[in-house]
Amino acid sequence: MDTRFAGIADLTEAPSVAVVVDVMRAFTVAAWAFAQGAEKIVLAESLDEAQALKARHPEWVALKDGPRAPGFDLVNSPGLLRSVDLRGRTVVQKTTAGTVGALAVKEASLVLCAGFVVAEATARLLRTRKSDSVTFVVTGEDGQADEDLACAQYIARRATEAGTDAAKDAAGFLRRAAGSRAAAELAEGVRQGVHPDDVALCLELDRFPFAMVATLEDSLMVLRPSAP
Repeated sequence: MDTRFAGIADLTEAPSVAVVVDVMRAFTVAAWAFAQGAEKIVLAESLDEAQALKARHPEWVALKDGPRAPGFDLVNSPGLLRSVDLRGRTVVQKTTAGTVGALAVKEASLVLCAGFVVAEATARLLRTRKSDSVTFVVTGEDGQADEDLACAQYIARRATEAGTDAAKDAAGFLRRAAGSRAAAELAEGVRQGVHPDDVALCLELDRFPFAMVATLEDSLMVLRPSAP
């Protein structure tokens, strides 16, 4: 499998297969939303679009980065989301990096959104699809976020070396993520809308058994869980 690691700004054309990685916290939150029963997640291009979708569909649940705000029900925190019942609900998500990255590759034939919590399922889906070329989109810090790059590199390794011990393989990558600037900012309260458990929840390896596939549905980028 030929792999490429790119920031959002480096995407000059749509790749065939894209894995969009946002560990802290967009796609950890997305995975938790599905675990809490969400049917689908609509990835919004802007806060205005997220609010407009919520206004048209009052029963949908809208969430964003940062502190709570009018027009939004939740914030982008796995620690705060894990106690919310989302059974059968549609979630609208807008974040600083993760949703932007997914929308940047919306024309790809396969778009997966990932973090450590769905790493093995994501790698398994890549193996099942026998993908020859995969672009890993490192969404944070203009492609330099070490937590996202570490996760992307780990998934790429698992996609080609499935027979090895996942926990041993992951140890070094998880240490890098734990030492990242994003982890420090979350732990120190630099970012708003944070739960004390957010970093630990973002670093849980393979917490969930599903991958997350994003597809265009009626002009909206919609994320759904997929069991490989």
